[in-house]
Amino acid sequence: MEVKELFERAIEDSKTLSEKPSNETLLNLYSLYKQSTEGDINGNAPAMFDFVAKAKYESWSSLKGKTQEAAMQEYINLVEKLKA
Repeated sequence: MEVKELFERAIEDSKTLSEKPSNETLLNLYSLYKQSTEGDINGNAPAMFDFVAKAKYESWSSLKGKTQEAAMQEYINLVEKLKA
């Protein structure tokens, strides 16, 4: 099965996890998803008092340069770990 197909399945699996992941893990899932689907982040950082948006921006920004396929594989691996 191709990485793209496994990634699509992992997205669906992430919606039906038995336990809600920690905020840190959710942030990691978010940034890996964004890097997988959109590539490197662009645009300006959000206002410094918008803590949630800033955390998301910084998390995604930390993946700059990672290929979309590599991000998909990391997302798949993380979801598999959460399912176990």
